[in-house]
Amino acid sequence: MKKKNIVVLSGAGISAESGILTFRDANGLWEGHDVMEVASIEGWRRNPSLVQEFYNLRRRAASLAQANLAHFALAKLESKYNVVVITQNVDLLHEQAGSSQVIHLHGRLDQAKSSIDDRLVYPIVGNEIKMGDLCQKGSQLRPNIVWFGEAVPAIEEAVHFVSEADILIIVGTSLQVYPAAGLKEFAPNRCKTFLIDKKIPNNKSLRNITFFEEAATVAVPKLVKELLD
Repeated sequence: MKKKNIVVLSGAGISAESGILTFRDANGLWEGHDVMEVASIEGWRRNPSLVQEFYNLRRRAASLAQANLAHFALAKLESKYNVVVITQNVDLLHEQAGSSQVIHLHGRLDQAKSSIDDRLVYPIVGNEIKMGDLCQKGSQLRPNIVWFGEAVPAIEEAVHFVSEADILIIVGTSLQVYPAAGLKEFAPNRCKTFLIDKKIPNNKSLRNITFFEEAATVAVPKLVKELLD
């Protein structure tokens, strides 16, 4: 029998349970910096050294984080289903837990890219990109992160997978950051949808969804057990 398709949409809440700070937790401030100073294309143009150092710090913090029970539970689904994880997170905790197909909507902390050619992407050796590190075209390397003010290159691929989902699991996201928040609208009518978050927004568009208003590490293993049984 053909395996059913599960698509997981994951957000900052699942990584927060591994100790990775979220923008929401920090009231939109990072290390005392306004989000737009360190996570926008304008901020990069104004002060690339500040942005670089900010992401070097985040990279070091993320390298110490460990995948949690929710990440490991989601990886177990692959024993019975075709699973694609579409994440807004830039850490590699899904991969660390064993998920084999992960789409990073907002980029990856472990990669650098050219500041003039998005196709030139490089693994970062160690935890730092230094000012003066150049791509093969001679431009400064920057984090391979999608900042405010930039397009989301992987969104079309994400839409394709959601449109073929039999089961959609949304975990650790308030569904308020677009374009990721709009992805659930592409799920077919037959798709069963589950939303797991510690604080479910009071949103009238969230119809025909089964809610778990709990921590990801509590609710995801329970749901995965149900789906595997």
